Amino acid sequence: MIGISKLYCGTVEPSDVLRYGAESRRLPSHLLQFSTDKKPVVVFSATRRCNLRCVHCYSQSENRSYEGELTTDEALAMLEDLARFGVPVVLFSGGEPMLRTDLLALLDAAAALGMRTVLSTNGTLITERAAARLRTTNLSYVGVSLDGLRETNDEFRGVAGAFEAALRGIRCAREAGIKVGLRFTITRRNADQVDGLFDLVAAENIPRICFYHLVYAGRGAKLAAEDLDHEETRRLVDRIIDRTAALHRAGRHVEVLTVDNHADGPHLYMRMLREKHPRAGAVLDLLRMNRGNSSGLGIACISWDGAVHPDQFWRHTTLGNVRERPFSSIWTDAANPLLAKLRDKRPHLKGRCATCRFLDICGGNFRIRAEAATGDLWAPDPACYLTDEEIAVAADPPDTPCSRAE
Repeated sequence: MIGISKLYCGTVEPSDVLRYGAESRRLPSHLLQFSTDKKPVVVFSATRRCNLRCVHCYSQSENRSYEGELTTDEALAMLEDLARFGVPVVLFSGGEPMLRTDLLALLDAAAALGMRTVLSTNGTLITERAAARLRTTNLSYVGVSLDGLRETNDEFRGVAGAFEAALRGIRCAREAGIKVGLRFTITRRNADQVDGLFDLVAAENIPRICFYHLVYAGRGAKLAAEDLDHEETRRLVDRIIDRTAALHRAGRHVEVLTVDNHADGPHLYMRMLREKHPRAGAVLDLLRMNRGNSSGLGIACISWDGAVHPDQFWRHTTLGNVRERPFSSIWTDAANPLLAKLRDKRPHLKGRCATCRFLDICGGNFRIRAEAATGDLWAPDPACYLTDEEIAVAADPPDTPCSRAE
């Protein structure tokens, strides 16, 4: 997760992080990615069922009942363990989490246990009544997925009218006083909608938008051929930076992030160096605090059936199940070979990733995407758009004096 507005527009400084001691439980939500202890944000896929049919769904959800979902008591026991372990945030996802009948009780419980709660939803089921009840749960944030404007979004979502229903949901949430933002997954078929989404954010006074690079998992694996090529990705990331800066110059301090391609961090930093940006050195410090991809370390996923995964895309590998032993025990199991390797990737990475001068910033990018594209978990991530010259160790190292300008 790369905070374009935080880094490029200067809404966060390294000193902001250090002032709180840089521990997960002490940091406010906008600084959480820079924590030193990396207690995991847990994505709880509360149900597999969904009322839409999204073409890139990593859980391959359908609008039908699925057997084996955690019961209310099992989910509550899981949340209690997460709280004792020190998990700072639980992100309720799916499928469509609002189809889970006990969702509100689980949100209440998570908040009462001291964890921040986030809801990732398609937004179509947020009515005025639902928004009012969600507001009482002390929900920290609602992220609504939109993958374009009207026809484009509805094509992605597989249901006519999904855009208008989601927009109604966004408005209901905002009117109820809930912080709400947008989530947009980039492919070749919708990349031309990015400017339209920025316009929508401005028109609707939406405070946050996240642009997700495509991960080749679930139904998203079938879209790998529709991923942007390297030059298209570079141009689009620059466009996102430009539009973010324009909003901030206009006094609209929207939080803008890119997600699931950690090459965005070095790209942003090198752009700031070329521009002689006075905050380039501070940005480098923040990127190092962030440490890039943290699957299996700073993020975890618990599926609807209790299975634990290194992240929400990694469903073909199960680390354990909370029905059999607590998440805290599974996550701290030093004997698990995959977790051990994900937490110390450097000896295992191959090719250009292994020698990249930005490895401490990128963290080796997305291993699941490398595996999906090549069959080798430790091969270079094919979505990295940095050139060999940009990442070469022989190039000026990223901590030269010119990069430390304040």
